[in-house]
Amino acid sequence: MATEGELNLELLAKECDIVNPANISESIKMILSLDERFESFNLVKIYNYFLTVCNEPEILMNIIKCSDRFRDKSTLPYLVDILLLKNFSGDNLSLKERLTSVRALCAKAIANYKDTSVVTPLLYCLNNKNEHYRVRLACADALGKIGDKYAVAPLIDVMQDEDEKSVYVKESAASALGLIGDIRAIDPLVSILEANKGLVDKFTFLKERVIEALGKLKLNNNDRVFSALKNSLMDDSTQIRINAIEALMESEHPKAYETIYECLNDRDDEVKKNALIALYNMNGREILDKIIKSADFCSFLKDEAQSLIEEYEDE
Repeated sequence: MATEGELNLELLAKECDIVNPANISESIKMILSLDERFESFNLVKIYNYFLTVCNEPEILMNIIKCSDRFRDKSTLPYLVDILLLKNFSGDNLSLKERLTSVRALCAKAIANYKDTSVVTPLLYCLNNKNEHYRVRLACADALGKIGDKYAVAPLIDVMQDEDEKSVYVKESAASALGLIGDIRAIDPLVSILEANKGLVDKFTFLKERVIEALGKLKLNNNDRVFSALKNSLMDDSTQIRINAIEALMESEHPKAYETIYECLNDRDDEVKKNALIALYNMNGREILDKIIKSADFCSFLKDEAQSLIEEYEDE
């Protein structure tokens, strides 16, 4: 294997034909074959250099994936530069569009470093409404995974922005707030549920993400949150009702068990099943025996209870 002294980055870039590739597939094969020739510390240097000279999206995607195996801190600035398009001169909209997937992958790779120094560039892209929504989604997800509380207020602003055209971006902001787990998100998240009560279609997935976020926040004695989750059990969306059951289970609210118990009479079998599983997780086998022995429950629930008992006994 080559040593650091033998490393010629410019020559390797020409060898792999990554600047103006004649055959993209061959260039990718050459990049992947570098593993057989160089030690990891040299591979990091090679990938970092390649990130600065390559502008072919498919090749860049592979370089980012290769570098992500090592997650060396020296790579982070190069990923940020690509996210911010610093290596690409002019206002080339066509190239920017072609690099959408690359930049989204950059944001995902950046998140893996858990480095709070990158929060500002991620927020810059998230708040830019002229950005492609996929890049903004990836940046919101990255902020959630990094978990820096500096991002909480901007994420709340995005989620509450009435002029924000992308509901997908709002959904990602809500999910990120749940991952960060800051109590400042409680009231804004509940407000989203209250404002969109009964609304379906494009708001359904937003409500699902909001409920998931509230579930992650472990709000055991917050009556406003409990009320919002309880009201969500009457939503027309099956998935929202299921998400509300899971959030109530995680909430540790003193009335959570009895509220979920009522969902055993839901009109949808999947909701019933999820309610049964939640009750079992909260209180053990007692609920399963009760359902099997009682004439008040349908055969579907009895079968599900029996299946859980068999699984429990196998364990």
